[in-house]
Amino acid sequence: MKILKAIAAAASLLAVTSVPALGQSLIRDTEIEHMMREYSDPLLDAAGLERADVSLYLVADQSLNAFVTGGQNIFLHTGIIVEANTPNQLKGVIAHEAAHISGAHLARSGDGMAAAAVPMYVSMGLGLLAAMAGEGGAASALIGSSQQFGALSWLTYSRAQEASADQAALAFLEQSGQSGIGLVEFFEKFRYQEVMSNARRFPYFRSHPLSSDRIAALRERVETAEHFEVTDTPEEVANLRRIQAKIYGFLVEPEFVFFRYPETDQSLPARYARAVAYYHDARLDEAREEIESLIAEEPENPYFQELYGQMLFESGYPEESITYHARSVELEPTAPLLRINLAVAMIAIEDPRLTEEAERHLRVALDIEPDNAFGWYQLSIVHERNGDTGLARLAVAEQSFALGNTARARQFAMRARDQLDHGTPAWFRASEILAVSMPTEEERRRERRRRN
Repeated sequence: MKILKAIAAAASLLAVTSVPALGQSLIRDTEIEHMMREYSDPLLDAAGLERADVSLYLVADQSLNAFVTGGQNIFLHTGIIVEANTPNQLKGVIAHEAAHISGAHLARSGDGMAAAAVPMYVSMGLGLLAAMAGEGGAASALIGSSQQFGALSWLTYSRAQEASADQAALAFLEQSGQSGIGLVEFFEKFRYQEVMSNARRFPYFRSHPLSSDRIAALRERVETAEHFEVTDTPEEVANLRRIQAKIYGFLVEPEFVFFRYPETDQSLPARYARAVAYYHDARLDEAREEIESLIAEEPENPYFQELYGQMLFESGYPEESITYHARSVELEPTAPLLRINLAVAMIAIEDPRLTEEAERHLRVALDIEPDNAFGWYQLSIVHERNGDTGLARLAVAEQSFALGNTARARQFAMRARDQLDHGTPAWFRASEILAVSMPTEEERRRERRRRN
């Protein structure tokens, strides 16, 4: 898991860096992303939304929140994942947010609001590009502090929009063969928020007004629905428990992890959380013992292999980490973040024999996730080591383009094209980046005014 200092501050596992007290960060984690996509994709289909058009972001924040912004972007705080009692509750929340998208509720909030949001969306959009691409520093500068991020609190839906989203969410759940009871249970669990002052409410209930009448109306409709009695399978519940433990292990101080998951608890989620906590507490031997017990229990689990590889790599054992990263890729070959992990470990060894294989993994990863700037940066290192300066500069141009830094993309694409053979695929790609990153006449006028 990688924690990306992007909001108030992206390539694979919740890699732990300290989260600022007032800051928020994005998370990249293949296991959690896959599970959230498993939850959301059937609901997006039911909502008539294109899966590829809806982006799902994980925010490393233990407060309760989920929201939609900037078009078709759904944000889930890790707190809302950890607090869910069942997968169905979490699916209910996602269905509700999908309903806000399909109902274009943000677009209907008024022209004045939309105009006021433009600067925030521009900065956030660029920051998200930077974060998801692995450029934490650039993301921090673009998105800034939690106070700026808190400006999203004005995106409050009307009660009419909330009621509409409730009904649409139930329809999406029903159409996908699932019960809507989870959404009702989620609201009932936090019914007390209704009587609290706005300042004391969870962020979710500040932007999503809650009322007893609304909950009663929801329950009445849910209990008459065809799929009311459909429940989560034991396997689905168990999978949720393990990612909750994983999140807790990465985002909470080790002492609290050990309190919640004491050594007397030998369940899989408890060992998962403790493995991470021991690793964060620089107790590598104990972390190894826990993760090895997990791998022994589920040798075909790519995420346990990934975690072991991350632990070893970040503890100064890159060569040993390769075995586990390679196994994770073998078990989950379509996950770009796992391949980038493996390539990074291979590059760190500085063994020329591994360079070709590292390049292969990076190219596969970038074919799947072409906007991953961290992957392009790693590829530039490989090309530079191979003496392919033109390709190295092209990779930097790709990195810059993925980050939305068109000036830098244009600069490196021009340099790359001068060193690449005319008419080759790489030369044409450099020409494409150069063409699409050229400033518009308006941008040129602004630059002239700035200089004058």
